[in-house]
Amino acid sequence: MRGFRFWGLVPAWALMLGTLILPVGIVILVSFAHRGAYGGFEWGFSTDSYREILFTEGWDDEFEFDPKYLVIVGRTLLYAALTTLICIVIALPVAYVIANQKPRMKALLIYLVTLPFWVSMIVRVYAWLIILGTDGLLGRIWRALGGDGGLLFTPGATLVGMVYSYMPLMILPVFAAIEKLDPALMEAGADLYGSRWTTARRVILPLTWPGLAAGAILVFVPAIGTVLEPTLLGGGKQMVMGTLIQTQFGGGRNWPFGAAVALVLMAMVMIVLIVNARRAGRLDEALA
Repeated sequence: MRGFRFWGLVPAWALMLGTLILPVGIVILVSFAHRGAYGGFEWGFSTDSYREILFTEGWDDEFEFDPKYLVIVGRTLLYAALTTLICIVIALPVAYVIANQKPRMKALLIYLVTLPFWVSMIVRVYAWLIILGTDGLLGRIWRALGGDGGLLFTPGATLVGMVYSYMPLMILPVFAAIEKLDPALMEAGADLYGSRWTTARRVILPLTWPGLAAGAILVFVPAIGTVLEPTLLGGGKQMVMGTLIQTQFGGGRNWPFGAAVALVLMAMVMIVLIVNARRAGRLDEALA
């Protein structure tokens, strides 16, 4: 039995080694390499790529603090945080309504929520290009209301696309948490003369917090590394970390710097996951 436990896990270990550990190791090595004279990289050890994130080399060969990439990091976190917050505000009532439907209608609504996952992300983002465009539905409504300019290639368009792309990731765990609620608890809140808002704040929100936390992680983590929405809907006017990495591996031809930024992004994701894991651990200890 002990031998089976070892050899039975070998395929999983081999899969993790080939698809996770080795690629990350290669990215780490490239981040410490030298930038090639004609693009790409040359093997060696250098911390210039990490230094470039915070400093720039002046005319006198001295390093000066340059916050331009920190601004990109801050913009990335802002977009991800706003996307997560908007998804929470929308997902709570939607998930509550779905959870209180009859089984057949509930299954249909869940199917509709997951339906966008059946379509390529590129197709879905391009659909918003049409909707927000000058001749699109929202574009025409915007012009009819006297709006100046267009809705496309703005931070708002980027945010709309991100919320749409990641909304199902928030609705599903929140729905799962609300569905487990005991209706008697909400009835007790009403019997104690609690308003709907008080019941939602004192009963529903605390009991659905695990689902909200899970949904927030599922939305925030991919939102940090988003590329399509800022590029297509935002027109690439405001760079985020995902587009910065893409640019360095593409037209910028600075692979070590792109790898360094990718590792910084991965470190940010790991910090979020570790904080959430520690919070969940403390919660389990409190409930034990």
